[in-house]
Amino acid sequence: MSGSSSLLSWILWMPMIGVLGVLLIPKAKENAIRFWALINTAMTMILSAVLYMKFDNTIPGMQSALEIKKSWISQFNIHYHLAVDGISLPMILLTSLLLFICILASWTVKKQIKGYFALLLFLQSTVYGVFMAMDFFLFYVYWEVMLIPMFFLIGIWGGENREYAAVKFFLYTFFGSILMLVGMVALYFVTGQGEDSFNILAMSGGKFKDLTVDLFGYALPFAKVFFIALFIGFAIKVPVFPFHTWLPHAHVQAPTAISVILAGVLLKMGTYGFLRIAYPIFPSASVYFSDAIAWLGLINVIYGAFCAMAQTDVKKLVAYSSVSHMGFVMLGLAAMTVQGMNGAVLQMFNHGTSTAMMFLLIGILYERSHHRWIVRPDGTKGFGGLYTQLPVFSIVFIIAMFASMGLPGLSGFISEALIFLGIYERFTTITVIAVLGLLLGAAYLLWMFKRMFFGEVIEENKSYTDMNAREVFYMVPLCVAVILFGIWPSPLLDMMKASVGKLVSLLAMY
Repeated sequence: MSGSSSLLSWILWMPMIGVLGVLLIPKAKENAIRFWALINTAMTMILSAVLYMKFDNTIPGMQSALEIKKSWISQFNIHYHLAVDGISLPMILLTSLLLFICILASWTVKKQIKGYFALLLFLQSTVYGVFMAMDFFLFYVYWEVMLIPMFFLIGIWGGENREYAAVKFFLYTFFGSILMLVGMVALYFVTGQGEDSFNILAMSGGKFKDLTVDLFGYALPFAKVFFIALFIGFAIKVPVFPFHTWLPHAHVQAPTAISVILAGVLLKMGTYGFLRIAYPIFPSASVYFSDAIAWLGLINVIYGAFCAMAQTDVKKLVAYSSVSHMGFVMLGLAAMTVQGMNGAVLQMFNHGTSTAMMFLLIGILYERSHHRWIVRPDGTKGFGGLYTQLPVFSIVFIIAMFASMGLPGLSGFISEALIFLGIYERFTTITVIAVLGLLLGAAYLLWMFKRMFFGEVIEENKSYTDMNAREVFYMVPLCVAVILFGIWPSPLLDMMKASVGKLVSLLAMY
């Protein structure tokens, strides 16, 4: 195995080396555990940067120089098959950055530190597995195993209703996984159980267009039936309306770092699933259902924005804003145009950075106040005059809020503009209505900011301290990212354009 091809394995397994290290460090040495986790994620981030430097933007498919394929369960033609292209690389880079920041943001965690950091690193490895796996069975294993650390991180370290939130998250995602499993088994048998029966790349290209499947006594089109099964499996993770109800509970109850990973990375796994599996394997069904996908995306945008506007808990408000923003990604995917799809992949990355900023800032505020009420249940103000009390915090909050809003000059604007450029010709009505989502987004964010940061400083806010050096240190990379990619998005667009273009040209044939 060459140095370049083993790079993906190193990135994938480095967090697991971190898990072993955490387990070997004595329980009493809490700072050693924290620093070990931090060093491990820093090393993974460096390896991801090396991967970026070795990446060739001009290759539309997988990078053969970086690909690994080894027989795993030879009896069923299951392989340890890892590869990377312009769609998965931005997600790998985003995961590396956010996990490093999450370790720093978790520095104040006091409860069962050993278990917490071990699970966090384990979660990182499973996320990499989803973004790198090119064998459907391997992809499914990582998709499922990811539930285990997430379930415990919410269920043990979460808020008051953490058990309920963890169980709901697990059941919803597990239901989606079962549908995905059905699709995987069907593909295995329809491909003749041969060498490439689990090979995602070999199955791509619309080979199942004319097949039928007998279900409930009817001969139904194979591609459409199993596209729906995969679509629901991925849609739950996005989450697409009406499969979204697990998200606000999981977000509100999860500890800060887990909310960041959930919004920044895990939601993107759903849309990544469409781009990697559902669209390439069933392109004819994807085109057939594109109108429905666009309308579901629009419902997400508008419904998520209205729900966000109704919240008095600031964390729940940002959770519903994620539902709304992921609706824009769905619109970009439904467009099936070069601009729309590029906009969707770019929005996946940009939303990951801006929403991570919002959740980290809410976590910083929660550490000082021990509540998240914009308006308390009894009608009194939870926060007031924070701008005069916490000036540095307020400036960073403004950057995050405007990036989330899609203000020109910040990262959210470019991706949303590309999505609108991509969908206008096909879905003019939807485009016009979706623009209202941007207006509503500005409304709920500015209204929240006005109530929390302006006006009189309420008595209990007077004791709050501004951001400390550690908090400033981990917020700076995200501030740089949302400003840099707002002014100069070319590094990201160049990375993804060849791979996205290849997928668009495949869909254009149908």
